[in-house]
Amino acid sequence: MMKSAEFDGDVVIAGGGLAGMTLALAMDQAGLSVALVDALEIEDQLAPSFDGRASALAYTSWRMFEALGVAEFLKPYTQRIEHILVCDGRPYGGDKPGGPGPHTLHFDRREISEGEHGEPLGWMAENRHSRFALIQAIKARPGIKVFAPARAERHETRGDGVDLFLEDGRYLSGQLLVACDGKFSPRRRQEGIRTAGWQYGQKGLVATVRHSEPHNGVAYEYFLPSGPFAILPLPDNRASLVWTEPDAVADALKDAPEAVFQEELENRFGDFLGDVRPEGPRFAYPLGLKYAERFCEERVAFVGDAARGIHPLAGQGFNLGIRDAAALAEVVGEARRVGLDIGALLTLRRYEDWRKFDSATLAAGTDIFNRLFSNDIEPLRQLRGLGLSLVNKIGPARRFFMRQAGGETGDPPRLLKGQRLDAA
Repeated sequence: MMKSAEFDGDVVIAGGGLAGMTLALAMDQAGLSVALVDALEIEDQLAPSFDGRASALAYTSWRMFEALGVAEFLKPYTQRIEHILVCDGRPYGGDKPGGPGPHTLHFDRREISEGEHGEPLGWMAENRHSRFALIQAIKARPGIKVFAPARAERHETRGDGVDLFLEDGRYLSGQLLVACDGKFSPRRRQEGIRTAGWQYGQKGLVATVRHSEPHNGVAYEYFLPSGPFAILPLPDNRASLVWTEPDAVADALKDAPEAVFQEELENRFGDFLGDVRPEGPRFAYPLGLKYAERFCEERVAFVGDAARGIHPLAGQGFNLGIRDAAALAEVVGEARRVGLDIGALLTLRRYEDWRKFDSATLAAGTDIFNRLFSNDIEPLRQLRGLGLSLVNKIGPARRFFMRQAGGETGDPPRLLKGQRLDAA
């Protein structure tokens, strides 16, 4: 005789990373009972060097964090992004320092947000601090049941629900299973959903640096022959680097002696922020594009990297997962209020239709930009430089790109507008 489920409710979420925790809070606010499963102890994710990464939260993502009660825990650790400068990087080597090149596309938050303290283009936060804030918000919501550390082994769908079986013999039951388990999602593989995509032969080298001059809330994204080089502002005269290089070069830089790394850093970073020094460990992550042919099946939905993984040059990976969570929670919450089956394919298709266009647009855009800019072909270099300068002169185009990156185009879910899902 089968023993009873450890959880028998509405939604089971497999994967307790940033997207999974955000979704749990959104589902709870929408009035659904939620179980969250992750392979790691939640507290383990607070380690200072958990993965080295930082994320740029679009202003609509921040509105959602405010509505979910996350922002109050995160705000002390954030840096406002006031400007974004996109440009071809200057050549480096010899007596030519690196840094931003002459052709620049400048995004200024004052074009879309009024007032000295108006809404910024985004907020930068180290992932460990985002995790901390999400965990604090989850602890304040007793309706969210956390199972961690616990590994999901398999799932089984049935007529009126779905069961997630854990490696330790326990199982959780719900009407809907949501996979937030990453780009190699075991739940997606079990469902037999194919993916399209490829590896870029590049890795993103991630490191934190401290510089002597203030960044003034400016984020830089400039393109070198090896790939994008992003300088993302953090509090206290620090910046998070996402430095793209071919696989072998990135691995060598990650393990290079400090003096060698310092020299290579200065060659690319330049001196426009004064002296720059690395701070903390370095990490290297393989880069690729992966896109699932479907974002749902009967009783199973896919969120975040389980639905698609894109190149980080636009800093949109985590934001896409947040938008997924906002849309799915709204769809499922509305279905519950009108008496529909929250795990039925007809219900989940609404979520898929809502999210696929935005996902495909960003996936294609980041892929094209990476291929266009990751080279040193002189005619192409001149053409793209002129293209950046031209767009920079067209105000409506600049504002459109800012709003698109912010997640405000199309029909944003309520949470991205800062509206709570439990409000009348």
